[in-house]
Amino acid sequence: MDKAIRQLTPNEFPKALLEIPEPPEKLYIRGELPSEDNIFLTVVGSRRYTSYGKEACEKLIGGLKGYPVVIVSGLALGIDSIAHKKALEVGLTTVSFPGSGLSSAVLYPASNAKLADLIEKSGGCLLSEFESDFNATQYSFPQRNRLMAGISKAILIIEAQEKSGTLITARLGLDYNRDILAVPGRIDSLTSKGTNRLIRQGAVPITCTEDLLGALGFEIKASEEKQQKLFAECSDDEKKVLEILIEPRSRDELIRELSANRQMPTPTANALLSIMELKDLIKEVGGLIQRNL
Repeated sequence: MDKAIRQLTPNEFPKALLEIPEPPEKLYIRGELPSEDNIFLTVVGSRRYTSYGKEACEKLIGGLKGYPVVIVSGLALGIDSIAHKKALEVGLTTVSFPGSGLSSAVLYPASNAKLADLIEKSGGCLLSEFESDFNATQYSFPQRNRLMAGISKAILIIEAQEKSGTLITARLGLDYNRDILAVPGRIDSLTSKGTNRLIRQGAVPITCTEDLLGALGFEIKASEEKQQKLFAECSDDEKKVLEILIEPRSRDELIRELSANRQMPTPTANALLSIMELKDLIKEVGGLIQRNL
């Protein structure tokens, strides 16, 4: 067993994991378990993410900077890795549940070994109920998903196809009476079919950081200074959209203008507008898109 790995005693187990129907019999840890005074948020999504999904994940987690929130995910490629990395970037503690044992010889995926080390060195931890030298298997991922769902107050789904492991975590969260949050996506995107269905079934739609903070129980106070900072950080394409929106426009009209003036393909323009809505820069009211001043 690696020196960095130890077995938690039963009284060290996170209390939330003792409340689920099938609590772990053993738990192994690398690093330090964050204080349970924090709010634990599980973030999961597609391995085959889109640029929209990546932007959404980074924007939402970035907005949690300075709040007592711990980001939980599964160390997998895709949205899991993006969530861990963004949490580290903004100074949030993060916890990972890999689908393998915690020994560096078997850690899955091996390509995320350096990320695992960073999580540990930054005050977070890796947790697993599997023995140190256990190799990941097809069944070990859904098994660990119940721990990711159980440890957190809420589960945020960024992108998910209609049949995916991500939705297993969401279903388990419902079984455990956890809050299910989902980022809405384009109706023609395969990676948004799962999240859009969750919203139809009652998941809380998350379209901006304020939505997420509110869902986690934080009181949000809007400020003009914050809004000015948000606009100052816009990309050139985003600033162009805001210039066009001196007066509200329909989505089709706005896309046509972007295509004509910026030679921007329609799918790119649609993605840009979706990202700007997520960032709370624009909003659609009565069929017209306007600046969110």
